[in-house]
Amino acid sequence: MKPLAAMPVAVVKGIRGVFFDIDDTLTSEGKLTARAYAALERLRASGKLVVPITGRPAGWCDHIARMWPVDAVVGENGAFYFRYDAAGRKLTQRFLLDVQTRAENRKKMIAVSERILRDVPGCALASDQRYREADLAIDFCEDVPRLPFAEVDRIAALMRAAGMTAKISSIHVNGWFGDYDKLGMTRAMMQECYGVDIVRDAAGFLFVGDSPNDAPMFSFFSNSVGVANVIDFGEHLTEKPVYVCSRRSGEGFVELVELLLGESG
Repeated sequence: MKPLAAMPVAVVKGIRGVFFDIDDTLTSEGKLTARAYAALERLRASGKLVVPITGRPAGWCDHIARMWPVDAVVGENGAFYFRYDAAGRKLTQRFLLDVQTRAENRKKMIAVSERILRDVPGCALASDQRYREADLAIDFCEDVPRLPFAEVDRIAALMRAAGMTAKISSIHVNGWFGDYDKLGMTRAMMQECYGVDIVRDAAGFLFVGDSPNDAPMFSFFSNSVGVANVIDFGEHLTEKPVYVCSRRSGEGFVELVELLLGESG
């Protein structure tokens, strides 16, 4: 991984949209700081497309789409995107799976969660689980004492044994039925909402994240960025970002925005 400061000036000037993870990328120690939020606001005000790509639940994403300075949000690791039209006072919700399928999957997730909670002492259902539409989130450090990586891997293995896709974030192990991911829904959102083919136009966009569930985005974008704490995942990070910030979490996000807007140095 190269230092963020090594990003060529021509690349910086060509970025017209930023996709970003939320937990431990925009936030720091579970908090959205004034500095990070102000940087997000400046980024949007500059005219760049700004879209969080998160594992957080539908309930949170409704709020984010409506109230944050963003253009849209992809949530639950690619299960949907939400986009709020302020002029038309309309929230568009686009789910990959239909209502009935999501309901059937949630029933199956109950049995999976019960086994995980039984077999992996110390983990818990994520506090935001009740606001989720399409995935199961198991907490391994947000509201419980941090579990060893071996136990986190055990949670993911139990999900996969039940036929789920499992991804590890900085705070949760997320599991869902289906083979979608953050990248797939990001591509759909860009095509459907903005008429942009990001396969063709990837060089004009950038993704910044911090954890293994960001791997599809890291591997796809030639301008992928990790905040400094991405290094903490070591061998668990199968796909690494091209660039890495010198600062951690939300301060790393601020560092990136300062570079993109010519505020640094």
